Amino acid sequence: MECPGGNRTASNNEKSMIRNIIFDLGNVLISFKPADFLDDHGFHEDYKKIILDDIFRSPVWHQIDNGDLTTEEAIEIIASRSSLKRQEISEIFNLRTQILFPLERNIKMLPELKKRGLRLFFLSNFPSDIFDDIVKANPFFCFFDGGLISARAKASKPARRFFEILLEKYNLDPEECLFIDDLEANVQTAAELGMKTIWLYDSLDLGFLIKEKLET
Repeated sequence: MECPGGNRTASNNEKSMIRNIIFDLGNVLISFKPADFLDDHGFHEDYKKIILDDIFRSPVWHQIDNGDLTTEEAIEIIASRSSLKRQEISEIFNLRTQILFPLERNIKMLPELKKRGLRLFFLSNFPSDIFDDIVKANPFFCFFDGGLISARAKASKPARRFFEILLEKYNLDPEECLFIDDLEANVQTAAELGMKTIWLYDSLDLGFLIKEKLET
């Protein structure tokens, strides 16, 4: 995938005044569904539940996203509380780059949005230690004009401050932004800040929803 050079066309968004689109990453542009991954790879139901409860759904996972804990620190804490052995926990953490993969149907819209003259950003709860690997493995990041991950901002969604850091960093007017996320609480915060929003749940057609927002 190649990023466009200087061939942007003028945006025709007088009605909506949307000049910037802010994407969540997980389950918007990159699939992150640990339960599905464990099912697909034959993990026993009881074992799967322990992994989900003790790792991916635990408060420790939020602390990694928020930049409060390193992966190694998180593994030690989980190991002290879980029936899982430390080696098992470490192996699950090493699977993260396999669990995360691009959602091609949504990614293919990025060059078209750039051609319309829109600026693209990302705002995502994301651990720091694998973010650079994800960026290197996914060329579509070249379409972004900027973005923030929670672990490096030391704040995470749905906290209002995380959104404000992005807006301040790139001098964005909330009323000129369209925010897209798969979690309703995050969408609500964006709406409270004055952004237009898309709550992308289930298998909604993101391309259609963006087009609808740009034309209204």
